[in-house]
Amino acid sequence: MAIHGHGRGVLMRIGIIACDIWKREIDAVVGDDPDIVYKEYLEFALHIDSVKLKNTVIQKVNSLEGKVDAVFLGYAICQSLKGVKEELRVPTVMLDADDCIGALLSPMRYAEEKRKVTGTWFNTSGWAEMGLKGVIKELRLDSAIEQGYEPMYFINILFQGYSRCLYIDTGVAEKEHFQKLSEDFSQQLGLRHECTSCGLEALTKAWEDTKALAQKA
Repeated sequence: MAIHGHGRGVLMRIGIIACDIWKREIDAVVGDDPDIVYKEYLEFALHIDSVKLKNTVIQKVNSLEGKVDAVFLGYAICQSLKGVKEELRVPTVMLDADDCIGALLSPMRYAEEKRKVTGTWFNTSGWAEMGLKGVIKELRLDSAIEQGYEPMYFINILFQGYSRCLYIDTGVAEKEHFQKLSEDFSQQLGLRHECTSCGLEALTKAWEDTKALAQKA
């Protein structure tokens, strides 16, 4: 429950559970807000196993019951989290989009970019930093490596339908560094490289909604 502090009105206890791919963006939005009493970033590739992702999110959020007034869940639906809030025992706000790119660009702009070039791979600073390792996890090629196969063979097959890599600058990371990582990634896969930018409106709104939810507790 919210408590009264000295000199700053109502103090709230907010927890943050989010995907590690969002770390820079979420840290930029929430800063060092004193209402944050718990923050944990989970490994980015959880979404490839829908059951594991859902169970992990439920366990992590519910473990904060009685310890926080509200949770900011830094996840989009990611194929498996639709309706997950019904299983959470703590008031929770999550991102209203199908995936992290849709949440950043907005679903409308995301669809527009995919219409421009159907075969587009989207890179944020987090994805650019992951590079091919991120692709290997995303496409579940870990087992192929364990069996002694060369992952690039499968990656090249799976990327045959892609022609563009679009780097999204969110304004919170060293642009030149991460753009260069994205360009290197594109070169490795034979994709043309383009850049765009966006703000953090969706994350900011989700954070503001979380604060409002906690204040009601």
